[in-house]
Amino acid sequence: MATLRASRAWTRRQFLVRSTSSLTVTSLGTLAKPSISRAAERPQIAGGIQSGDLSDGSAVVWARADRPARMQVEYSTVESFRTIIATASGNALPDADFTAKLLLNDLPPGQDIFYRVRFDDIATGMAGEARIGHFRTAPAAGRSISFVWSGDTAGQGWGIDITRGGYRSYRTMLDNHPDFFIHSGDHIYADCTIPTELKLPNGETWRNLVTEEKSEVAHTLAQFRGNYKYNHLDEHFRAFHAQVPMFAQWDDHEVTNDWSPTGSYDDAGFDADGTPRLVARARRAFFDFMPIRDVGARQGRIYRRIGYGPLLDVFMIDMRSFRDDTWNRGDDRRGWILGAEQLAWLKRELAASRATWKVIAADLPIGLISLDAVALGDGPLDRREHEIADLLASIKHAGIRNVVWLTADMHYTAAHYYDPNKAQFADFEPFWEFVSGPLHAGTWAPGELDNTFGPVAMYQNGCSEAQGENLAPCFGLQFFGRVDIDGDTKVMTVTLKDVDNRNLWLVDIVPQPQARPAVVAQHS
Repeated sequence: MATLRASRAWTRRQFLVRSTSSLTVTSLGTLAKPSISRAAERPQIAGGIQSGDLSDGSAVVWARADRPARMQVEYSTVESFRTIIATASGNALPDADFTAKLLLNDLPPGQDIFYRVRFDDIATGMAGEARIGHFRTAPAAGRSISFVWSGDTAGQGWGIDITRGGYRSYRTMLDNHPDFFIHSGDHIYADCTIPTELKLPNGETWRNLVTEEKSEVAHTLAQFRGNYKYNHLDEHFRAFHAQVPMFAQWDDHEVTNDWSPTGSYDDAGFDADGTPRLVARARRAFFDFMPIRDVGARQGRIYRRIGYGPLLDVFMIDMRSFRDDTWNRGDDRRGWILGAEQLAWLKRELAASRATWKVIAADLPIGLISLDAVALGDGPLDRREHEIADLLASIKHAGIRNVVWLTADMHYTAAHYYDPNKAQFADFEPFWEFVSGPLHAGTWAPGELDNTFGPVAMYQNGCSEAQGENLAPCFGLQFFGRVDIDGDTKVMTVTLKDVDNRNLWLVDIVPQPQARPAVVAQHS
C-alpha cells in the first residue's frame, strides 16, 4: 500500500484553523488588505470553499458569497503565499445564488497548491474575509496516488446532529489525506425533508439542525439550492472540501427518487424542449454548487474523463440523464441506461486512454438487482443489460485492461468480482466492482446479485435483519472506500472502510499488460 507523503501530514487542527477562519488574512500578498470598517459590512464567504475536476494542469475552485460580489483567487505552491503563481477572478451574482467558480490553469504537476479566496463587494469594492484551500496536482510520473470515494449524504432525514458529531465520515476521510474524492452521487436528498427530531431504535432521540429549505420536498430552484447549502453547515464537510478536491457526479436524489429524463415531473410541467422543469431546476442547482467544469460544447454535461497522471484516468458516467423512461420494465425488452451517445463516448475514451488504470465511476452498480439500475434477475441478457454487455465486450475486444468500477447508491459496502466463467453472458474479461456508502444516511442490508455477468460477493457489510433497515448513522455502519496505486509497482489496493476508519476488507489488484495496438489519444 502506498505510503502517505510527509509533506501532506498537517494536523487536522492546523488545517481547520487555516481553512475555516473568518478573520481577514493579513499576511503579504495581493489579497491581504488592511482591516476597514465593521465585519458586517464586508462580503462574507457563505459556507465553505471547494475545489474539483483536477486534471491536465487545471482545477476548478468554488465559493459562495452572501451578496453580489467578485470572487478573487490567488494560488501558490507555498503555504505562506510568498510567491504567487497567478490570480483569477469572477462574479458571484444573484442569478447563480451568489456562487462562483473559476478554472485555474497552468498548474505545475505533482505540487501542493494553496489557494486563497475572498469576495469584494461589487457595489462598494470593500474586501471581505479570505480563506485558504488546498489540493495536490496530478503527478507527471512515479508518484503514488491515493483517493477515496463514497456517496449518499443527508439521506432519509438523518441530518446534522451536532451532539453526535455531525457528518463524521467527512472527518474520517480527511484523516486519510487523499489526493481527491469521488462523490458517486446523492450529494443531497431533495425528496427527503430534515425534521427536527427522529426516534432511534434504542429509545434515544436524533436531533437535527434544521433549515427552512429542508422542511419541504424540493420543487423550486431555491429549495434545491437550499439542500446544498444545508451540507455546508457541517464543520467536517467544510474542512474536508477545503483540503480535498472533489470529482462530482449525480444519482437520483439530486432530483427525486429513481428519476428518469421525461418520466419525472411535477406541476411545473415541461420546458419547450421536453425537459421537466423539476429536472431542469435540479440540474441548475447541482451545477451552481458543484466544483465541476463545463465539458465541450454541451454545457451541463456530467459525464467526462478526468486524467490524474500516467497511472489513472477516471471516467465519470451519468446513468440518469439519458436512460429510458420505463424504470427497467416493459414488454418490448428494450432498455438503456447510458444512451447511445454516452456509450460511444465511453468506448472511445477507454480505447484512447494511456493510463495504467481506468476507473469507471458509476452512480449505480451493474450487478445488484434493482428496477432502478441494470440487473433484473438471474438469466440471459435483458433490457439495460444489453447495453452493459456491449460495453464489456467492447473493452475485451479492444484489448483494454485494468478497468475497475466504483459506485455507492446501495447504502452498504461490498466487493464484487465479475467472473465470465460464472456468467450467463461471458464475452468479457474479469473485473472488480466496489460499492461503498453511505457517507451520512440510513444503512440498508446487502442486496441480491444477478448472475447475468457472473458477480461474486467477495465481501459485503450492511445492517442486519435484527437492526432493521434505514439504520441511523450513529450506529457506525457508514462506509467509504480508499484506493491506493503504488507509484513503483502500479499495484492498486482497494480498502473498504467505515466511519471509525477501520479497514474492513482489502484487496491488491496487480495490473495486467495492455493487449491492444497503440493509438493516438483524442479526448472529448
